Amino acid sequence: MVQASQSTESFLYKALGQRSVQTILVLSIYLLTASFLPTTAHQMFYTTSLFIKDILILVMPLTVAFFIAYTVSSFENKAPILILSLICFEVVSNLSSVWYTFSFASISLDSMPMLQGADLKTNFAALWRLPFQKPAWWAADKGCIVGLVFGCIAALHKNEFLSSTLYKGKKVMEFILTRIFARLIPLFILGFAAHLHQTQLLQQIFAEYSVLLVWLLAALCLYITFLFGLAAGFDPKKMLSYFKNLLPAGGIALTSGCSLSTMPWTIQGASKNMKNPKLAEAIIPATTNIQQIGDCIANTFLCFVIYKHFNGHAPDVGVWMTFSVAFVIARFATAAVLGGAIFIMLPIYETYLNFSPEMIAIILAFNVMLDPIITSTNVIANGALCSVFERFWMWVESFKFQKRGSVKAV
Repeated sequence: MVQASQSTESFLYKALGQRSVQTILVLSIYLLTASFLPTTAHQMFYTTSLFIKDILILVMPLTVAFFIAYTVSSFENKAPILILSLICFEVVSNLSSVWYTFSFASISLDSMPMLQGADLKTNFAALWRLPFQKPAWWAADKGCIVGLVFGCIAALHKNEFLSSTLYKGKKVMEFILTRIFARLIPLFILGFAAHLHQTQLLQQIFAEYSVLLVWLLAALCLYITFLFGLAAGFDPKKMLSYFKNLLPAGGIALTSGCSLSTMPWTIQGASKNMKNPKLAEAIIPATTNIQQIGDCIANTFLCFVIYKHFNGHAPDVGVWMTFSVAFVIARFATAAVLGGAIFIMLPIYETYLNFSPEMIAIILAFNVMLDPIITSTNVIANGALCSVFERFWMWVESFKFQKRGSVKAV
């Protein structure tokens, strides 16, 4: 009995340590007590969330700059052609998943009922805001450019001071995201939930999106099947075998919620599916946090749905084009951070899709709740794409050989 009691306490302790459980618990308590709270209490929750969001937006350009610079500089010891091939492959694979989601969402949303835009006109407002606004030039896209420049300098010219500065800066910003902002997620979501509750939209939105989540899972499954088809030459038996080899890594990711912790199993599973097993040891560590197919599909699908819900129409191709480019570039910034990657994407949503604080709160809430599924999909898709990259790399090497042969013939 004592042992059973201790194991139950251990389970509860671990569960309460999960951000998704904390968020659900906080929102549940709020919904149960919301009708008994004075308006000032709801406004205080909302004010706190806006304050966290404003501070986050202020530090994000610097964070993106350090993360991208550190990621690019970390490639210095790898073969230049392999680096270039990996970067091109990552950009194409992530960009393809974003546009696949745009097409899938466009088709699926037309076949189901949607709310005709959200009316957020209300007298409910924050008690106070920061007395200044962020300068227009202080933006995440500028941080991307600065990070790429300094990262390339550090990778091409071995400067100990610059490398040390980038490493220390990355560590500081990672601490701010994972040790401060990540722990404030339940409180961050609570304030915006209070706003939506006061506008009578909270229950309506989540009831509507619960149906759309079924379509999101369908989008993930369909794309994963396609990737294994590419990896196995669309041979059903090979596709099933490849999937079984990566299933242990996917299962660990589902329970741990961390792609990095599954790396040994991902490498092991991907190696079994490849002609050159050692290539997985070079690819998986470099792509684990950059090539995040599950994250790309889930977040862009939610972006599409939320945009259409609040604006009454889907984003046009031009808007989606600029957003997709910024979104894919920002994936390289997430390679240096664990547990706070979602925060890097928030300024992208705000800048290119004009997301309001309420829209950001909704996508953040779903990210927290869907994190195990997204992480598992990332791991399984990365293992499948490792085999696809092997085929691409074989083509690159054959092209290099043909080129050298033609030069010698001349």
